[in-house]
Amino acid sequence: MKSIGTRIAAWYATAATATLACLFVVGYLLLERQLVHGLDLLVETEFREVDSRLGADYRTLSPQAIESRIREITDYASTLFYIDIHVPGKGVIFRSTNLIGHDIPDIPRVRNYTAEIPGIGEVRAEEFHKMPFEVTIATPLRPIRDVMDGYIKISVLLLAAMVVVSLFIGQGLARFVLWPVRLIRDTAKRIGHDNLSERIPVPDVHDEIADLARLLNEMFDRLETSFHQVRRFTSEASHELKIPLSLISLHAEKMLVDGRLPPAQREQLQVQLEEVARLNQIIDELLFLSRADARALKLDLRPQSPTALLQAFAQDATVLVEHHDRRFVFEHRGEGSVALDPKWMRQVLLNLVTNAIHVSPRDGLITLRSQIDDGAWRVSVEDEGPGVPADQRDRMFERFVRLATPGKDYPGSGLGLAICRSIVTLHGGKISAAPGTGGRGLRVTTEIPAEETPVLRAVS
Repeated sequence: MKSIGTRIAAWYATAATATLACLFVVGYLLLERQLVHGLDLLVETEFREVDSRLGADYRTLSPQAIESRIREITDYASTLFYIDIHVPGKGVIFRSTNLIGHDIPDIPRVRNYTAEIPGIGEVRAEEFHKMPFEVTIATPLRPIRDVMDGYIKISVLLLAAMVVVSLFIGQGLARFVLWPVRLIRDTAKRIGHDNLSERIPVPDVHDEIADLARLLNEMFDRLETSFHQVRRFTSEASHELKIPLSLISLHAEKMLVDGRLPPAQREQLQVQLEEVARLNQIIDELLFLSRADARALKLDLRPQSPTALLQAFAQDATVLVEHHDRRFVFEHRGEGSVALDPKWMRQVLLNLVTNAIHVSPRDGLITLRSQIDDGAWRVSVEDEGPGVPADQRDRMFERFVRLATPGKDYPGSGLGLAICRSIVTLHGGKISAAPGTGGRGLRVTTEIPAEETPVLRAVS
């Protein structure tokens, strides 16, 4: 059982059922003892009746006279009592007819006992001394056994009902007990790099759950402080690096303009300028991500149709893709209003198409699809490259992650997809990756909330 709630319910049902079973066992023993004690009292009452019938002159009576005096009561109570009167060492003086010739077994030095009479069954017997006679009176145990059998059947039914009822009660109890844990879980799930300020509600009671909530909140405080320090360091370091890189770039450009350098050195300076430009791009991307994480990046989100943005971008993308000897197809379906910032959404599309160009083979097809339906605007870029393993698709949107592509040497920074995710998140959307059509290549899809209109058309 993986669920703690299920285990709690099972433990509760087991404990409750075991407790009830123990009570039933104790009740069985006490009830049986009390019923047997009642039979003993009944036998004693019968003996007093026999004693009164024998009279004070019983010593002088013959066996026939004794039988005539007590035969009436023994016949009247023949279904309840078995009576045996004998003189030790001399034999039987009287035996009730319902004994059908059998003696009541005698257990020496025991007054009350349970015995078995052939042809009659189990009886509860008691021996009385009325000198010179020994009077043994027994009564059948069958009624008690029937009562106890019924007790067992009822107990089993009640135990079965207890299992079912206690499972339901246990489930309800587990839900109630684990409600603070579920609250902690749900809150902890919501706390991420883009939502570090939320904290777990701490209950007013002072128990283990409250201690756990306080401990987790303290941990989140430390994490938030660490994240802010990292973001501040990234932002400040990026700013500090921009100045020396700009100076290096200016000096290199000045040396190139002077024209006094040999061709080999001019080539080296050109490589240096390219690397400086690449570093500047990485710094700009880091600054962007730092501002996006700090929610300092303000997007101009306005409800508008994305058709104009897509058509303008498709024209530029066609030129870019064909320049790299790839093919490009654009499709758009549906009409609606989307709250977006065209500048930043264009950056998302450009990053995705650029990635697709670098992983696609020569003459490979890159497809840009857009569709507005079901309250969302979905844009996907699909390539015919080698694709990405399933266990790497979520990781590819993290920073500085560059997945190896066979036969390709793409000098990217590993920040493009991270920037895409930040921009899409700021639009209230999400981004994901999946295999392309027929399992070939990769399809990266962004989804942003939209208000669909009933007019549908296709642009390709």
